[in-house]
Amino acid sequence: MEVALAIDLVAHGGAKGTESYAHRLHGFLQMEVALAIDLVAHGDTKGTEGCDDRVLPRILIQFAHNKTWNDRIKKAAGAQWSNTLKGWHIPDTEENRKKCGLPVSTALAVQQQKVERSAIRLSATNKTQLLLYLEQLALKKYSKSTLQTYRNEFMQLLQLLGERPVQDLTPEHLKRYMLYCVVKLQLSENTLHSRLNALKFYFEQVLKREKFFFDIPRSKKQLQLPKVLNETEIGRLFKAITNLKHKAIVFTAYSAGLRVSEVINLKLTDIDSKRMTLFIQQAKGKKDRYVNLSPVLLDILRSYLSKQEQRPKTYLFEGQIYGEPYSVRSAQQIFIDAKKKAGISKAISFHGLRHSFATHLLEKGTDIKYIKDILGHFDIKTTERYVHVARKTLVNIVSPLDDLYEKGIL
Repeated sequence: MEVALAIDLVAHGGAKGTESYAHRLHGFLQMEVALAIDLVAHGDTKGTEGCDDRVLPRILIQFAHNKTWNDRIKKAAGAQWSNTLKGWHIPDTEENRKKCGLPVSTALAVQQQKVERSAIRLSATNKTQLLLYLEQLALKKYSKSTLQTYRNEFMQLLQLLGERPVQDLTPEHLKRYMLYCVVKLQLSENTLHSRLNALKFYFEQVLKREKFFFDIPRSKKQLQLPKVLNETEIGRLFKAITNLKHKAIVFTAYSAGLRVSEVINLKLTDIDSKRMTLFIQQAKGKKDRYVNLSPVLLDILRSYLSKQEQRPKTYLFEGQIYGEPYSVRSAQQIFIDAKKKAGISKAISFHGLRHSFATHLLEKGTDIKYIKDILGHFDIKTTERYVHVARKTLVNIVSPLDDLYEKGIL
C-alpha cells in the first residue's frame, strides 16, 4: 500500500523547516508504522449543503498518535475522525489526492474499486471478465456515467450466473435472459435497451463476437413528450426560492436550457460578460457549445457572487468542499423544495427547466434549428418533440366540436 501523508492539507504560510519536517516524517512512517491511505465509504452527509446524499468516497489517513499531525489534519475541510477505522478521513478530491501523494482518481479506477467492494459476490472467472469489460470501456473513452450504467447492467447478469462463466453463453442463452428481464423482472423499455447495449458491448467489443445479438429484437421505446412548466408556474417557482445561491442555480438552468450536470460544472472562466455567452464544456456526447448569457442572469450571478463570504475558487457553484462543484443531488433537491413551496403538483424534475426553456422559445417563434444548437442535440428529431407540447402550435388548431358550435349546429 502506498505510503504518504497529507502534510500540506492546511496551508503553512511559508513556514520554515517544512521540507525537512516532511522528510523526517515520511522516513519515520516508512520505518515504524506504515501509513495506510485508501478509499473508504462514508455516508454521514445528510443536511450538508453541496454534498451528495449517496455514499461518498473518502481518503483514509492512519498514523501513530501525534498531537501536531492531528491538529493540522483536523483543520482540513471535511476532515473527520473514525473510531472504527482508527484514522482521519477527508473528501476524495483531486486536490487532496495531490497533497496525499496519490494518483488522481480515474473513472476506471472508481469502477474497479466498486467491483472490489461490492456486496455482490461473483465467481473468480466472471469477476475477471468484468474487470476486462471495464478496461475496454475505458479504452473506448466512454463517459463516467456510461461506465457506471454498463457495469451495473452487466453485473446483474453475472450475479444471476453464479459459477457459470459468462463467456460460455450462447445467443440463445442471452435471448432467454432478455425474455426473463421482460416477463419476470418487467423492466422498462429504456432499461431493457440499456441492458442489451451493455451485454452487446461485452460480447462484441471484449470477446470480439460479431453479430452476436442479431436474433435478439429490441423492445419499442415509448414516445414520451417532455413535461414543461408554463410561464406563470416558472414565476411562482422562482419566487419560492429565497436563498440567493439556490435562486442563481435555478435561474441559470432555465435561462440557457442547461442540464443539471452542465449547471454545476460551469466554471467562473466559462462566463464571458463581454460577449454575453456561457461556455458549456464537454457536456453530453463530449460536445462543447456556447449559449447566450441573459442580462437578467448576469445581474443575478453578480449579486450572488458579491454576497458570498468566500468567493468560489473554480466552479460557479461550489459545494461544501472549496474548489469542488455543487452536487447533482443537492441541485435537484433545490428544485424539488421550490416546486413544493410554490404549490406546483406536476410530476416534473429539474430537467423540466430545460424542457420549459425550449418550449417557451418555440412558442415565441424561435427557429427549431437554433433551439437544437442551443440545447446541444445531435439530432433534430430530439428537438422536434417540443413541437408537440408548444402552446402556439396547439392553440391554432380548432376542434371540430368548437366549429360545430360556431355554426349553430349544436
